[in-house]
Amino acid sequence: MGLNAGSKILVTGAAGFIGSQFVEMLLSTTDHRVVVLDKLTYAGSLATLEHAIKEARDGARSRCEFVEGDICDRVKVGDLFTQHRFDAVVNFAAESHVDRSIKSAAAFIETNIMGVFSLLDASMRFFETLPEDKKSNFRFLQVSTDEVFGQLGETGAFNETTAYAPSSPYSASKAAGDHLARAWHHTYKLPVIVTNCSNNYGPRQYPEKLIPHMIACALSGRALPVYGDGRNVRDWIHVADHARGVWLALEKGRVGESYCFGGRSERRNLAVVEAICDALEKAVPRANGRYRDLIQFVEDRKGHDWRYAIDDLKAEQELGFRREYSSFESGLEATIRWYLDNQKWVHEIQSKEAVQAKNLAKAQADAGQRGLS
Repeated sequence: MGLNAGSKILVTGAAGFIGSQFVEMLLSTTDHRVVVLDKLTYAGSLATLEHAIKEARDGARSRCEFVEGDICDRVKVGDLFTQHRFDAVVNFAAESHVDRSIKSAAAFIETNIMGVFSLLDASMRFFETLPEDKKSNFRFLQVSTDEVFGQLGETGAFNETTAYAPSSPYSASKAAGDHLARAWHHTYKLPVIVTNCSNNYGPRQYPEKLIPHMIACALSGRALPVYGDGRNVRDWIHVADHARGVWLALEKGRVGESYCFGGRSERRNLAVVEAICDALEKAVPRANGRYRDLIQFVEDRKGHDWRYAIDDLKAEQELGFRREYSSFESGLEATIRWYLDNQKWVHEIQSKEAVQAKNLAKAQADAGQRGLS
């Protein structure tokens, strides 16, 4: 049973990479109204959301409202439910970079666990006030990752029956959020659906992630750092395909179920970096030497999972999920072209993080001085 026409959907974290793609798709293909709640951390940008709205059809702006705020703010989240009476919640809000979680896990625990609790609590309280016909249509969709499953050996693939075995602070925090969502379904009958996806790529991804990071390093002539020997394997799904999968799960998914979305495009990390180098060589040849000359192997990431792969047969059979980007190479070339054509966006995003980092360092220093006085 899908959402009624003109439904109102709360989409959290939609000023980021995947969430903004989902909002663009919603506004372009449905008549639903969207309220975006985003904290605008270093990885979130109004420019990203504005781009998504502009790409949507005429009139999309009137159907999308942005609210700056933290999903951990239970008062604000509760007030939003009172004001808008949502028909569905799609939670993209998350701290998502493994390296950052290894250096400092606190923000991941706050957002990925306590933030999910805040959303679930507000959703449950609102859900309990609904008449039965409205309850049957309400949905809470928790967007998660394949990293909650841990790692694979040389063969096999994750699916919806794979046991959780997270290995990093990031994946452990996401697993905790998923478990909370399922518990709220089991205990309070909240209509929850969980999705898990493989590595996303595409336009407007924050430059700390592998593909945009390597593009930025290569264009500036810096070393291309590859963890270990580069043999770790990831499955890659284009962000547009993932966004469509999430929408199908929201529209057609069975309550209490989970759905996996992958790209069926497994590549070793080194092979991805080499493909980026080769594509850049065609588009903007390097003046001195080749881009591959910049590849530099560095100390491996702590607890680096060996391999991820997803079997999304269930999503294909139950939801009708299909990938439009079946070729990783063609999707990668289009992605690289987007970054080459949008260097201004990249520089603005990086400048924003630099300012935020400077302000945070100053605030911490000021707090330290007050503590000593």
